[in-house]
Amino acid sequence: MKFKQRWAVGGVLLLAALAGIAAWRAGQDAPLSYRTALVEQGSLQASVSAAGTVTAVAQVQVGSQVSGQINEVLADFNSEVRKGQLIARLDPQSFEYRVQQAQADVEAARAAVLTAQANALASEAALSRARLEAAQAGRDLQRSRELLAREFISPAELERSRAQAETLAEAQRGAEAQRSVAQAQVRNAEATVRQREAQLAQAKVDLQRTQIRSPVDGIVIKRSIELGQTVAASLQSPELFVIARNLEDMQLEVPVDEADIGRVQPGQSASFTVDAFPGLSHTGRVKQVRKAATSTQNVVTYTVVVGFSQPGSRLLPGMTANVRIVTDVREQVLKVPNAALRVRLPAADEAARAASAPRRERGARAPGAGRHGEAGGGSAGRVLVLPRGGGEPRAVPVRLGISDGAMTEVLGGELKAGDTVVVGVHAPAGGDGGPRAPGGPRLGF
Repeated sequence: MKFKQRWAVGGVLLLAALAGIAAWRAGQDAPLSYRTALVEQGSLQASVSAAGTVTAVAQVQVGSQVSGQINEVLADFNSEVRKGQLIARLDPQSFEYRVQQAQADVEAARAAVLTAQANALASEAALSRARLEAAQAGRDLQRSRELLAREFISPAELERSRAQAETLAEAQRGAEAQRSVAQAQVRNAEATVRQREAQLAQAKVDLQRTQIRSPVDGIVIKRSIELGQTVAASLQSPELFVIARNLEDMQLEVPVDEADIGRVQPGQSASFTVDAFPGLSHTGRVKQVRKAATSTQNVVTYTVVVGFSQPGSRLLPGMTANVRIVTDVREQVLKVPNAALRVRLPAADEAARAASAPRRERGARAPGAGRHGEAGGGSAGRVLVLPRGGGEPRAVPVRLGISDGAMTEVLGGELKAGDTVVVGVHAPAGGDGGPRAPGGPRLGF
């Protein structure tokens, strides 16, 4: 009984193996089926896609140059402000006292000027008196000389007159020096007045700085202070408000990868969407390509500024935008699906290489020939073309231009508009799960 069961199980396994071999051979001999597409002619756009941030064209941070306690807050988020409008005020009491002190210093300095000027007038009078006395002594000396010549006086009298004249002359020079000193004291006092006036002006400026005013026309998009908060201005001015100058003329700051930045130029058109308005597309133009690079985790990007207008100010600063920058536009060009460039059929490739070998040799000998024996630029590629009358696909080399991600421009080759190219290969029914060329290895995509 056990012997018969073993024979029955062995027979079932043998039949299953024979059925599998037959199915595999049928799959090997079955023809391949292809997914195809037509070579088209039309317009093509190459673009660069990236995520950017909506920002205001001009965004001003309003700070405080003096320290103090916030006494009033007169602007809030989304407040529209005008240039020079009062938006906050610090407690001015200590600054008012400084102004009063500076004013008193100015008055004291001006009084010192008056004193110095009086001293200068006194020294001027003393100099005049010394000049008169010196002149009189000179005349007395001259008369003494004349009298001595007539022997009316003794030589001792002449010596006394000479000594008196010399003494008064020295007194005149001393008075002149005193006048110079007095004049210098006047100038010093006047300089002190100007110094005190400058300190008074600085104190008044500090008092005015307790009134925080808007430097531009715009909208308050950020407020960083509260009533009663103490503001400490030391080496860096604290931020009190952020004012966007205009929310109708906005811009995008888009980090573009270094591999794509060479294709981006000022003046190119751009379109973008934001998550807040998914069904709404906006347009703009590239205003600037900043040369400063940013490296994040070994990824180098450059900031591209895209300007746009938005009447109604629907988009807000800080929103994330999905940006598409059009870098090139071609009209009426031959184009093929990108999938056609990825299909691989070893049998067709080998036949194409064998047929094109003589052409490659001639092209290599021909001076000025480009790739595949043709002049011109573009990268090399190849597609599988199905003959119009039917048959197996053949590999055709082509030169490729720009791509929009779905279609690629064909710059040269044997393709024509309306040709049928292979974009995919289906495995035959009953195969082992992978597409194969007839009698060949597994296909690749």
